[in-house]
Amino acid sequence: MSLAVLKSRALAGMEAQEVSVEVHLANGLPAFTIVGLADTEVKEAKDRVRAAIQNGGFEFPAQRITVNLAPADMPKESGRFDLPIALGILAASKQIPSRRLHQYEFAGELSLSGELRPIRGALAMSLATRRDGGCLAFILPMANADEAALVSTAAIYPAESLLQVCGHFAGKSVDSMLSRHEAAPPAAAPEYPDFADVKGQRMVKRALEVAAAGNHSVLLVGPPGSGKTMLASRFPGLLPEMSDEEALEAAAVQSLTGAFRIEQWKQRPFRSPHHTASGAALVGGGSVPRPGEISLAHRGVLFLDELPEFDRRVLDVLREPMESGRITISRAARQADFPAHFQLIAAMNPCPCGYHGHASVACRCSPDVRLRYQGRVSGPLLDRIDIQIEVGSVHADILAAPADGDPSAVIAARVQAAAEAQRRRQGKLNQHLTPREIDHYCKLDRPSKAQLKDSMTQFKWSGRAYHRILRVARTIADLDHSAIIQLKHVKEAIQYRRVLSE
Repeated sequence: MSLAVLKSRALAGMEAQEVSVEVHLANGLPAFTIVGLADTEVKEAKDRVRAAIQNGGFEFPAQRITVNLAPADMPKESGRFDLPIALGILAASKQIPSRRLHQYEFAGELSLSGELRPIRGALAMSLATRRDGGCLAFILPMANADEAALVSTAAIYPAESLLQVCGHFAGKSVDSMLSRHEAAPPAAAPEYPDFADVKGQRMVKRALEVAAAGNHSVLLVGPPGSGKTMLASRFPGLLPEMSDEEALEAAAVQSLTGAFRIEQWKQRPFRSPHHTASGAALVGGGSVPRPGEISLAHRGVLFLDELPEFDRRVLDVLREPMESGRITISRAARQADFPAHFQLIAAMNPCPCGYHGHASVACRCSPDVRLRYQGRVSGPLLDRIDIQIEVGSVHADILAAPADGDPSAVIAARVQAAAEAQRRRQGKLNQHLTPREIDHYCKLDRPSKAQLKDSMTQFKWSGRAYHRILRVARTIADLDHSAIIQLKHVKEAIQYRRVLSE
């Protein structure tokens, strides 16, 4: 009888928990059994592993093979366990040395020829090794090396095939040893469409600058063709630069779907789901929970165009993540947590025909129809949107004239300075201030208090709206390089919340 034990990891949401792959060979009729709450993809590893071992020139043992994936109560899915299972069989049958296997963790899907195919969640797995102390090196497929090595403390050894990994442990020559992979993130800054392309809309550009500086959510209301989508698509170019930790968080979520590319490093995600998307598509789900659009937009922008066309129940699932920055997906057998610090940019027409308030096109909708259309977006969701700005139609003379607005780089510099001032003062952006911190950092003088009180009474705003106006006013003051919130800052913040209140 022979036994080999190797280490791997299983994904549970953003967590990559350690799994022991125990391979036991015993005499008896040939059999191959995998136990330990393995999903169908894992159980199918039997045929992939058998073919990969034989095509690599090794002998597949004609014995009773039992593979245990411990702990037994943790669900395991995907083909990432192919590589440790194959190595365990070869080590237990004494075809490769086992003395150094305990120094590594392994993950990789095998083709029938023995080549290693990429897996999902490689970055989340390397982040987990750092969290657990980072004492083990990680052997992964070559296609996952760049993303996994973004964790600077992780020792990543990529391989292209099972045979190459076996040569590493045989160690007969230096040339057969795997080399540690170092990450090489792109040096160039990410490129976004330029705000200079947008003509007119001076007030809307100002509102988006405020939103970018304080991480505030925005609703753009205007007729068709006024530039709502054009403005939203250029918004990520205004956001402050991502820190290394923020970039790792965003990349780790993308890695869970297999969609991350090294060229996307430190590029703000921009997700724009269609209005037919379901609630599960937005928040995530599935029998094996996967991140949804709000998590894939983590540290970036979630753009919802034609907001009233979304199902109302779908939109309401955004309410809790907008407050907490996390989403928990619960199933009978498992639970998964995903981060969801996204910045919501939404756009809508003022009425079904789209032309209410248009300067030259008459609206065909009655007041009841218009109110019913706007009512598709629930009051609690609107209450959580900081800035609600009207995007008017642009006159032909402005469209024919040269662009006169600031380019994205100039606006982004102002936003970056304001964001750095917020982090120096309070350690976070204004959007994330708690009520107690608002009382401390967003104090108003007597005229400002009176103005805000009158507006609260006139528009019947909630306590949440009161706090959000103060956060926006604090951001406007930061852009103005003002240590205190002045009356003009409060008035501007109030103007950004009046579109659907009147």
